[in-house]
Amino acid sequence: MLEFVVRVVGVLVAFLVAPLLVGQAEHKVMAHMQSRLGPMYAGAFHGWAQLVADGVKFVQKESVVPAAADRRVFEWAPIVALLPYLAALAAIPLAPGIVAADLDSGLFFVLAVMSIGVLGSLMAGWASGNKYSLLGGLRVAAQLMSYELPFVLAAASVAVAAGSLSLTEIGHAWNPWWLLWQLPGMIVFFIAGLAELQRPPFDMPVADSEVIFGPYTEYTGLRFALFLLAEYAGIVILAALTSVLFLGGWSGPGPESIGWIWSIVKIAFVSVLVIWVRVSFPRLRADQLQKLAWQGLVPVALAQLALTGIGVTVF
Repeated sequence: MLEFVVRVVGVLVAFLVAPLLVGQAEHKVMAHMQSRLGPMYAGAFHGWAQLVADGVKFVQKESVVPAAADRRVFEWAPIVALLPYLAALAAIPLAPGIVAADLDSGLFFVLAVMSIGVLGSLMAGWASGNKYSLLGGLRVAAQLMSYELPFVLAAASVAVAAGSLSLTEIGHAWNPWWLLWQLPGMIVFFIAGLAELQRPPFDMPVADSEVIFGPYTEYTGLRFALFLLAEYAGIVILAALTSVLFLGGWSGPGPESIGWIWSIVKIAFVSVLVIWVRVSFPRLRADQLQKLAWQGLVPVALAQLALTGIGVTVF
């Protein structure tokens, strides 16, 4: 019982802290990449408390529900968007034994619960009673349906190579030469993951220049903050999955007892890479976004899966 409580508390602490660290890193990393200071005044050192200040600000703001909104669905949408990432985090190992729920089909579970997040955006767009929010919600759904296929195919390639759906077993089976063998799949997985999270340059459904702020236009206060927290939590999950599937997770120099440190380093590296992509690439148009998915990523992911199958069968 005590071990169960420790695991649950550990997941909750990681879920509350890691997205805030990614958010703070986004503030500062983007600022340095764009040759500006970024937040500097909240906190005694380089604006470290800016996200805390933002949280206090969101809590103090009034949570407005539009008169034409479906109130119950409107209120539940941010929670539905956020909670799947908490469930996903519980199944991703930092190291052997350092995982809340070591599932035999952990990869399948994580991919399945991550796909639930789209329901939060659809609920927000539909329940807002705003035609622009509804349009943004439908665009989110179309984008996620397009990029879910290459995302899953790339992950399936690693599962075939490892011969297991367990994330722990995949981590054990990983070999450094997979960095070359699974490289196309890793690129597809990362790009599709960015699109799944609606991160730039795939933020067309929620871009200010498109349809205001998409399905989140009518949200204020803490409910709006929950959608932002879901985005940063998604970055953590994407980085952790990329680390386990393609970068070896806890594999690294030194004894296995420090493997969790290597996992954190790799997660931080991928998170910074997500931020770098946001700064470096312009937003795609809707037609470019769909063309990249169906004419670019899906064929590459299928080719990678076929190559992996041949490699496993022959060697």
